[in-house]
Amino acid sequence: MPYLFFAVEITMYFCRLCNDMNLTIDVGNTLYKFAIFNGNILVEKQRCEKQDVIQHIKQLFVSYPKITHCILSSVGSLTSQAITLLEELTSVHVLSHLSKIPYTNTYKTPETLGPDRIALVAAAAMKFPKKDVLVIDGGSAITYDFLSADNQYIGGSIAPGIAMRYKSLHSFTAKLPLLEKTATIAMIGNSTEAAIHSGVIQGVTFEIDGVIHQYKDQYTDLTIILTGGDAHFLRDRLKNDIFANSNFLLEGLNYILELNKD
Repeated sequence: MPYLFFAVEITMYFCRLCNDMNLTIDVGNTLYKFAIFNGNILVEKQRCEKQDVIQHIKQLFVSYPKITHCILSSVGSLTSQAITLLEELTSVHVLSHLSKIPYTNTYKTPETLGPDRIALVAAAAMKFPKKDVLVIDGGSAITYDFLSADNQYIGGSIAPGIAMRYKSLHSFTAKLPLLEKTATIAMIGNSTEAAIHSGVIQGVTFEIDGVIHQYKDQYTDLTIILTGGDAHFLRDRLKNDIFANSNFLLEGLNYILELNKD
């Protein structure tokens, strides 16, 4: 085991020294998520809270001085000071509906399509060419995005995520407690807390399985990707065969960055 750790450290060291690198930044609802890529290889993932972002960016470029390009997703929540700092340190691309992408976007309102969804479909296009792909992102919201085998993004759907469902039960009722997801779920809740867990988690899993079933009725050879913060929590509760990939969004951002380099 120590030898494996040493080998990984050596690999990362030479990556930092020898190659130009990409930085992807995904600005989420609560955290800023950073990923460093050497080509298509994910070297490291980091995250920080909003108040720490300036110092975190500075430290990233000390640790990885070979970063030459950066892509920003959900830039609206990033401070102008942070954006200015990045522009001083590297070449920055802001992901939008005007960015070059590896698929045809047939969404009727492309300007309203979230950059996270744009990036997820880019990863699907690059990793599963000529396949019908359904990407399910289990995060603050649960999003479903469909890429057809002829490389057209058709659209999808958006639903409340697990944490949002717990919060809504607490916020819109007088007495229901605010809970967090738990691994043990009873089909029949024999207490108020158990009933909430049963309703939220079973509701989410039945919903996802139902959506997948609808897609499979129309697209028989369907590839299903599950990603997002709740991906691994949900994976073993779903009845369908899926690929769980927590790095899918980061990989999509890196693909788009490569396409948009000058």
